[in-house]
Amino acid sequence: MAHRFLIKEIALQAGLGVATVDRVLNGRANVREHTRNRVEQAIKELEKQELNLANTGRKLMVDVVVEAPARFADEIKDALEAELPLLHPAVLRPRFLMRETMTTDEVIEALQSIGRRGSHGVFLKARDVPEIAKAIGELQQRGIPVITTFTDIPLSGRIAYAGPDNRVAGATAAYLVAQWLGPRPGNVLITMSDEHFRGEEEREISFRRALRTRYPQLTLIDASGGHGLDTLTEERVLDVIATHAEIDAVYSMGGGNVAILRALEARQRSSVCFIGHDLDRDNVHLLREGKVQAILHHELRQDMRSACQHVLHFHKLLPASAVSSSSSVVVVTPENIPEHIASRFR
Repeated sequence: MAHRFLIKEIALQAGLGVATVDRVLNGRANVREHTRNRVEQAIKELEKQELNLANTGRKLMVDVVVEAPARFADEIKDALEAELPLLHPAVLRPRFLMRETMTTDEVIEALQSIGRRGSHGVFLKARDVPEIAKAIGELQQRGIPVITTFTDIPLSGRIAYAGPDNRVAGATAAYLVAQWLGPRPGNVLITMSDEHFRGEEEREISFRRALRTRYPQLTLIDASGGHGLDTLTEERVLDVIATHAEIDAVYSMGGGNVAILRALEARQRSSVCFIGHDLDRDNVHLLREGKVQAILHHELRQDMRSACQHVLHFHKLLPASAVSSSSSVVVVTPENIPEHIASRFR
């Protein structure tokens, strides 16, 4: 039985005699099964205690690199900072680089700079392009773990992804839109901020596949490319709907929902079935006003907790069994806005 503890330590933890523990560890005969199990359990308990002692006083610097509209970047920052006190006795100190738009070169330079100065881990929300994947691999070679958040870059050397299942989200949105519109034909406007954000791409692929196979009466109209920013998104929507018939539903995968609704209201009077993502300030207000029917929500704090725990596990400060799973997709309507979120945006 492999271990790295003194026999007397194991005996004390197990509440057994030293001779009994010695017989168990050396596989000798005449040992009861429950005694063997107790020794195995004692070793596991000692391992956990050792991890907790190693945690004490450890300070880890993590870099948070995010390309996202300010409204969502602020939510990420708030979620991470709310989780940090719960990680004690380890202390994670975040350094934030958050911009609404970043070129590929800017993301690469940020990651290379982190590599030069050193870091205990990187939480990254960026586009899935080969150049950024390569930069992640270079950090891995330096011993710096990267956790992709909310949108994945799987072929990159990242150690984990922390975020929702975006394929499930897309399929859920298709189901909701079809239930609201029923069997009649209709036009569904879809918007992504940027097709290179893999999370949004996965939502779009899943949504499109579900409509094609289950709800062929619905026609997709694509107004993507506004980066989730209000002015650009509104311009994209206005350009697209100018040449199409009336819109019956919207699935917004990349944000800018106030702008999308403003563009629609400028061109048509009838209301639409509107499905969006993330409970930021704008979307909570739109839900309350009845302008959005449902928001597909995932708990940001749970995702940031998972990201932090992956870093702790990488540095052997937390067992793999203690790493939380990422959040699930939850359908939020005006009737079930979580109280801890609703209270922030009253």
